[in-house]
Amino acid sequence: MSVHRNQSSRARDNRNGATILGRHGNYPDGEGQRRGRGGGDESGGGFSSNSSQFQPHLYQHQHQQNPYHSNAAGAGAGSYSHSTSLLPHSPHSNLFHSSSASDSRQQLQQGSSQRQQPRQPQQQQYQQQYLQEPKLSYVQHADLIPPPSPTYFEMVGPHRQSMGIMALSGDGSVAPLTRGATTERDFDRLEFIHFQRANEEPKVEKNALPENISWHQRLSIWMINDGSRVFFGLWVLIHVCLFGLAFFNYQYSDNFVNARAMLGLTLPIARGAALVLHVDSGMILFPVCRTLISWLRSTPLNRIVPFDKAIAFHKAIAWSIVFFTIVHTISHYINFWKMSKADPQKYQFWNLMFVSGPGLTGHFMLLFLIVMVVTSMPSVRKAKFEVFWYWHHLFLVFFGVFSIHGAFCLLIPDRPPYCKDIASFWKYWIASGTIYLLERMMREWRASQKTIISRVILHPSHVVEIQMKKDNCKALAGQYIFLCCPEVSLWQWHPFTLTNAPEEDYLSVHIRVLGDFTKELSQKLGCDVGGVGEWEENLGDRNGLVTVLPRVMIDGPFGAASEDVFKYEVTVLVGAGIGVTPFASVLKSIWYRVNYPTKATKLHKVYFFWICRDKESFEWFQSLLLALESQDLNHFIEIHTFLTGRLRHSEVGNLMLNEEGAFADTVTGLRARTCFGRPNLEQEFDRIRKQHQDTDIGVFFCGPKKMGKELHACCTKFSSGTAQFVWHKENF
Repeated sequence: MSVHRNQSSRARDNRNGATILGRHGNYPDGEGQRRGRGGGDESGGGFSSNSSQFQPHLYQHQHQQNPYHSNAAGAGAGSYSHSTSLLPHSPHSNLFHSSSASDSRQQLQQGSSQRQQPRQPQQQQYQQQYLQEPKLSYVQHADLIPPPSPTYFEMVGPHRQSMGIMALSGDGSVAPLTRGATTERDFDRLEFIHFQRANEEPKVEKNALPENISWHQRLSIWMINDGSRVFFGLWVLIHVCLFGLAFFNYQYSDNFVNARAMLGLTLPIARGAALVLHVDSGMILFPVCRTLISWLRSTPLNRIVPFDKAIAFHKAIAWSIVFFTIVHTISHYINFWKMSKADPQKYQFWNLMFVSGPGLTGHFMLLFLIVMVVTSMPSVRKAKFEVFWYWHHLFLVFFGVFSIHGAFCLLIPDRPPYCKDIASFWKYWIASGTIYLLERMMREWRASQKTIISRVILHPSHVVEIQMKKDNCKALAGQYIFLCCPEVSLWQWHPFTLTNAPEEDYLSVHIRVLGDFTKELSQKLGCDVGGVGEWEENLGDRNGLVTVLPRVMIDGPFGAASEDVFKYEVTVLVGAGIGVTPFASVLKSIWYRVNYPTKATKLHKVYFFWICRDKESFEWFQSLLLALESQDLNHFIEIHTFLTGRLRHSEVGNLMLNEEGAFADTVTGLRARTCFGRPNLEQEFDRIRKQHQDTDIGVFFCGPKKMGKELHACCTKFSSGTAQFVWHKENF
């Protein structure tokens, strides 16, 4: 579920201290009716509305013997004093009502009228413009939270709004109650907070594609977002063909009759795996030639080959090398055993394994491969990037040993010429090796160009912003660079997304301090991750000492998926945590294009979703979002922020008090209200599709893998013959 923070009203149980916080917010119209609604009393204690499009409903779920609600005689659900009222204000508004609790409704109405605070004219104008008074009705709803559970209220309607329960645990933290996840003993008391339920109503049809769509259109939709699977399928097919070619050559060739008689089927299996290893080892360097990949992205070939998934292709080749290495090694172990059995005087098993040329070089290659694979695991790469970086360069030794691995002619053909094609590996990697060598030479040349750090800013949640200036370095929105700080390590190059707009005269990156490199870099920059501040070049401290910023080197910029944002009329940007950085550059560029237009832009609508675990993270680009929202006269950008982390009870209270009657959101300062929890992706995609039915919509994402899979699935599910969601994901 996701909780939407908006204007609040509170009612406190005088007997058990349970706090009720109701909220109301602004969302576009067009939401479908909720399945399972019932009738009820729509006159007592509800909101009145003049709009027939907005008919939210109030669900009340009661259980007997609830320790959190008193069952006073004639009070029904309990006696509460109402401290403030829900927005927008209605003279007969109540937070809730019971079918047998007329006294409670009167108490709530009296409390609301007595304690209602006067509204400022600006706030009243805002309420009339952005908020509509809902009309509530009462029904029983018993399937949301299993017993034991307190009284449950939910408001759902075309604006997809609801009031839900949040549990306060013993340590003071707050988290939404989910089905089957919370029991009576898990919390001390309850907070009722306005939220938008994820994966709940309104129900989206199981198959979003129209039934009358043709198979050709279905195939076209699938190819747009999943066409890269065809490329990988062809790559697998090529591997099968290569293995089969070598296998049948050694299985049926008349030049290896004696060898087949001694070794049997393991001979063609080992030779088939060897051919695939030759091709894969020659191909694995191409995806990491970033300059080449960036250039190929700008060619028509980008429509066929998924260059944005170059790193994924690099990993796929690596795992293929691992698989066929295992096949090749096991086959030769069996071959060595068969050779030692066939001629013990000439072949000794342990000599073949560890003394012979193929056995010795093969085990060295196996050792190097194991080290590279283990240090490339995500757990190691994220925590100790320098370990991954250094040990990954064993590929140079691996290639060198591979080049002589087949030069010993252990397997002799039946007729001359003998050992004609030995040590032929260099033929496979010479092309990719040459391009990779040129790539590294260009990196050194680009790194030698002077780069000056002009400003360093420490943001909340341990994020450091570095602003740099470099001559003749132009970048497009959404591109990334590799950064090296010689004072930290001369050999480590780390990728970071550029957060500056192409229209700005500097380059900037936002770095989250997590691993050893980023921690040491922040220390060299003079940043104390425990505070928030700003340092500029030659800025002295309080003692008059000058802070000397370290030298940095830049390689890039390189192309990324976010470059294609301006190729669409409508785009959806989804960033999770620090994954928002590619879209900071895009949003800045949008701001410049809107306020200082130099040429017409195809883009006319942007939906921006930002999901963070802690509320301090929203401060990273708060000024940018405020500027975009304040100057967005044509509703060009629609901003949605989501807070997924747990809140302490004190934080919840502060948010409620600060936001009561506030014109802007308390967390972000935006007019758009912050939601608590994750977005309901299916509802959002369904809504966007209905508003843009005749154009392709670009969906760009940077964040966790799990959320990326959900977005990718939604892109395919909600595409149609006229409106297609095109999937793009940032990859490093």
